Amino acid sequence: MKQGTITKIISNHYTIENEQEIVVAIPRGKMRRQTAPVVGDCVEYEQVQDSYRIVKVRPRKNRLLRPVIANVDQALIVTSCKDPDFSIHLLNRLLILVSLSDVEPVICLTKWDLASPAERDQIEAQLDALQACGYDVLKTYPGSDDTRLREALAGKESVLCGQSGAGKSSLLNRLDPGFQLQTQEISKALGRGKHTTRFCQLHAVANGWVADTPGFSSLDFTLLDKTNLDRKIKAFAPYVGACRFSDCRHLNEPDCALKQAVEEGKVPLALYEDYKAIVEATPRKETYK
Repeated sequence: MKQGTITKIISNHYTIENEQEIVVAIPRGKMRRQTAPVVGDCVEYEQVQDSYRIVKVRPRKNRLLRPVIANVDQALIVTSCKDPDFSIHLLNRLLILVSLSDVEPVICLTKWDLASPAERDQIEAQLDALQACGYDVLKTYPGSDDTRLREALAGKESVLCGQSGAGKSSLLNRLDPGFQLQTQEISKALGRGKHTTRFCQLHAVANGWVADTPGFSSLDFTLLDKTNLDRKIKAFAPYVGACRFSDCRHLNEPDCALKQAVEEGKVPLALYEDYKAIVEATPRKETYK
């Protein structure tokens, strides 16, 4: 049985790549009802006359829901300084979403050259607070030295996620002009980007795999399991477990180590506020005394 990685899905056609070949296959009907393959899956497939069929999806180490992709090592959260304007709250929510999926987040700031000095100072202050908590931050723009970015991508499967118009496709085009991915100008009337990427696809770049995905500006956490979310957020990790109550959610409980860290400036207030908004969206009866 042959093995390969799904690099693209269009309708019911699955592109599979390995060191020997690139083929287009379809999954068995039973598989589509049970475990539908997604981009990034390692699968077993066979040739049936003149066509190929996926017979098994190998165990996944993780799976993102949006974008739908499996076996991701890291997520490059692409956020722009201008057009659309930088939003710390959208960035925070993407950090939290990625953390929920047990994927390492990397912040990739685009269009740095378009920001004014005052805007740069404000953005840098917010990013410095995240860097102090252990988050990696990269800056990129046309003409920039992307050595650090290439090093970050080498040998890993990465997903680019972020708001429409943030420059995900343009970033891939700059790293490798051979991609020739479709890009569009920002819609001035709407103040946000048009959706230029129509499907999730893995691209070979910088000795790794990178997925460019459809952009989005709103996130839905209602269907996600937020159990132990506090332990998955890198900025919170040093303080979780030091609270008075073992089941502390860091909302209204007394003697909360995380809230104390926020007050002392060790954890960004904006990140905590966004975490709190997500947790409070699914109320739970308090049990502490």
